[in-house]
Amino acid sequence: MLFSKSVKSSLHCLPSPDGGHIATLFATVVNVRAVRNLEVVNVVKLPQDFASPVVGFQWSPSSRLLLVSNPIEIRVVSALDDSFSATIRNPVAPGTKPAYVGFGVSDAEVCVIASFGVKFAVYDLASSKAVEIGSPKLFSPSAAARCFSFRPRTHHLALLTRTAGKDHISLHTFPTRELQRSWAPDTVDAQGLMWSPDGRWLVVWESAAQGHKLLFYTSDGHIFRTWSGPTNPTPEYKDYAAGAGIRTVQFSADARFLAIGDYSRSLYLFNMSSVTESMRLHHPSNLVPRDTLQIWQEQVGISQAGPSIHTFMRTSHAISPSTRPQEGSDPASGCVSISFDPSSALVATRLDDSPGTVWIWDLQAAELRAVLLFHGNISSLSWHPTIHETLLVRCEGEQHSGVVFVWDPLSEGPRSVDFSQHLPAKVVGKSRTVWLGRDTSASPSLFLSDAQNYVLASLIELDQGSPPWGDDCGVTEPAGDSRVTIREESPLELVPAAENGADELSIGHDEGDSELELEDTFIHKR
Repeated sequence: MLFSKSVKSSLHCLPSPDGGHIATLFATVVNVRAVRNLEVVNVVKLPQDFASPVVGFQWSPSSRLLLVSNPIEIRVVSALDDSFSATIRNPVAPGTKPAYVGFGVSDAEVCVIASFGVKFAVYDLASSKAVEIGSPKLFSPSAAARCFSFRPRTHHLALLTRTAGKDHISLHTFPTRELQRSWAPDTVDAQGLMWSPDGRWLVVWESAAQGHKLLFYTSDGHIFRTWSGPTNPTPEYKDYAAGAGIRTVQFSADARFLAIGDYSRSLYLFNMSSVTESMRLHHPSNLVPRDTLQIWQEQVGISQAGPSIHTFMRTSHAISPSTRPQEGSDPASGCVSISFDPSSALVATRLDDSPGTVWIWDLQAAELRAVLLFHGNISSLSWHPTIHETLLVRCEGEQHSGVVFVWDPLSEGPRSVDFSQHLPAKVVGKSRTVWLGRDTSASPSLFLSDAQNYVLASLIELDQGSPPWGDDCGVTEPAGDSRVTIREESPLELVPAAENGADELSIGHDEGDSELELEDTFIHKR
């Protein structure tokens, strides 16, 4: 396992979707470094009046543009040169901040959800036009992304709104976002919608308080099937109809499966070729190891120098996962996380009543393949986007600070990746770890950033090849008991700032602004 040198970071630091560059937002500039050598390739200078707090920082889908926003302004700039710059002023009402800001389906599209569900706005940076739709159904920062979805290939926008106490779904064409169709679904309180990855189906699910209900619509908005809970429930679930309904919905990457988690210990999977429930996976309370089921328990030790040492022992006897509900949660509140690997061969789940346990299921055999037991609560599960059956696990807690785990079926338990030994000091603030890029030809690599520094890690060994950042960029092997000494870098010791010669596009809501042409998207209410 190889680590890069430490590079100066901030609270807002992200690798590009293609894994080629890393952007870091400082007070007045955005630094962009190339992963291949960790050298600065561009510095984007922000206006002096660009005020805090930052509410959005994001790469565009093509890894060409960057979005930076505060409550009163959104700026979109070219990441690698000064060829493009756009400004959206006053996207929401004064005194409020957006609930959601992000790129749409293309680099030229920016989506904004205003506070309190006032409007959903789509800004077209290519035409300098904006489309506004009133009353988006979900507008809290944690739920806003569930009220809209873009159809693959055709890029149609599906939006969930609510007016006069009734849910509505509308379909809008690309790129004009003109209304194509709208209808009122048979729901009391819909909680989200989602296109399938192949674009054939649009699913809408009901609030858990209304019981089990999920609607399948065709791509043109016609109802195809309604799922009202599991068929032929076992005696253990004879009272499921009186309990809470759907909690989690997730498609596999190839659209072969749709997984539904409710407030029980079961996971329901639909075969999307026939849109029928094809299997039901039950999380057992007691685990019995066997040849086809691996159970790995985390062992935490302390070295002489102080850092925790994380190893895993394979359990040979029956065991029950510890149940320690998170504060404020229901002791038996079901499946809280579902994640498919890119091959759709495996799915990883997490239950709310066992927050330190990862369950990994083999979908071809329809059985439990591995269980990973950690000492800390799991904060995230993430399969590598292109390399099959490679899972990243992050845990909460001081003893897991700067440490993540990688598992695959052929490994002897999860491998710990300790970034803390390659930072100038202990992890500062909240850290973030993601897979670096989507290239299957490169070795699987990780990116970790805290409030002050970031480090890259490659899962290859020194004799197996070069990491993505090359051989001459401070490559270090895992440290022993001593901490690695790394030179800190100032974010100001960089290439000169680009001249203000970019092609600037401005979209605003100020009085007298003649550049903005609003389309009438309320026509579907007439």
